[in-house]
Amino acid sequence: MAPQKPILWLRASVLIWLCALAVQPVGADPASEISRIMEAHFQAGEFNGSVLVARGEHIIYQGGLGFANLEWKIPNDPHTKFELGSITKQFTALLVLQFVNEGKVRLAGHVSDYLPYYRKDTGIRITVHHLLSHTSGVPNFIELPGFLEGADSRVRYGVQKFAETHCSGNLQFEPGAKFAYSNSGYFLLGAILEKVSGETYEELLQQRIFTPLGMKDSGCAHSETVLPRRAAGYERSPRGLQNARYYDMSIPYAAGGLYSTVLDLYVWDRALYTDRLLPVALRDLLFTPNLEGYGYGWGILVPKAGSPHAGQSIPMHGGAIFGFQSLIQRIPPQKELIVLLDNTDSPKLPDIALAIRRVLATR
Repeated sequence: MAPQKPILWLRASVLIWLCALAVQPVGADPASEISRIMEAHFQAGEFNGSVLVARGEHIIYQGGLGFANLEWKIPNDPHTKFELGSITKQFTALLVLQFVNEGKVRLAGHVSDYLPYYRKDTGIRITVHHLLSHTSGVPNFIELPGFLEGADSRVRYGVQKFAETHCSGNLQFEPGAKFAYSNSGYFLLGAILEKVSGETYEELLQQRIFTPLGMKDSGCAHSETVLPRRAAGYERSPRGLQNARYYDMSIPYAAGGLYSTVLDLYVWDRALYTDRLLPVALRDLLFTPNLEGYGYGWGILVPKAGSPHAGQSIPMHGGAIFGFQSLIQRIPPQKELIVLLDNTDSPKLPDIALAIRRVLATR
C-alpha cells in the first residue's frame, strides 16, 4: 500500500541496481560493516527504524536506529512494530494459494464466481490470477482523482462497500494484456478470501499464518488499538519530520494493512523455505515471474552484471503508507534475507539494501 504515491516494486528494483554505493573495506566482518552502513544512513537522516540481515539460520545483524516515538525519544529496536504497507500483499497471496490448494478457489476462477455483488460485466473477465499478478486492469484506488486528499481516505469502510465504491471502476485494459500495479486488485482478493471462508481476513491471517508460525508481533493494524511497541509514523516536510497524516486502516486492508517486526519477518522468511504453509508446487508460484517480472505478491529482481548477486532471482517487495516505508529482499541460493522497516517516509531503503547486498556478496 502506498498512499503518498505508489512505490512499485519494479521502480524500487531499478533503483537498487542503478544506485552505486562504495564497496566495503576488505577484511571487515559483515556485522560491523552493516552496522557502519546503517549508522551512516541514520546520521544522514535517511533511515529511522529497524533492520535485520540473516544468512541461513544465523542472524548476521539486527538492530534499531532512531526513535519509534520522536516526542518521547523511545528508541527503535528489533521488537518495534511497523506498518508494512504493500509487504502485506505476499501474505494475501499465500492465503489465496492455501485456498487454491484446498480446492475452494481457482486461479482461473473469476471475480464474479466469488463476489456476487461485484459488477458482472468486468467481474466475469477478471481471474484470480489476474488479481494476484497485477494484470487485471482494475484501476488502483489510490490513484483515483482526489482520493488521498479527500475524506474517502479517512472514512471507515466495510469490505463490500469499499469494493463496490472504489474497486469497481472501468477496466484500464483487457485483463491479462499488461501489468499495472493495483492495490484494488489485492483488496478484492481479501474480499474473495472472506466470502469463500466465512471468516474475516484478519482471522484467516491469525489462524493460518501468524499462530502456526508463532508470529506474535504481527497482525492487522487498527488505528484505535492500543498496541504495545508500535512505532509512530512520520512524514517529511519543509520544516522537518511531522506526524503522519491519518489514514483509516480499513482501506489498505489485504493490500497494505499489516504491521510486523523485523524478527517476525525473519520467521516468515524461514517458513517460505518449507512446506509448513504450502506445498512446494504452489509455493513456487509466489516467486514465478509473470508480466514485468511480478510473481504473486512478490516482485522478482534479477540484478544486472556488475551488481551483487548478478543473475540471481531475488524475491522482494517494498511498502509505503503514511509515515512508513518497508523493504524485504530474499536471496534464496544463500538463504539470505534483508528486512528494513522505517517509520519515516525515507526513499533510501533500496540504496541501503544494495549496500548490504554488497557486503553479503563479498563475505
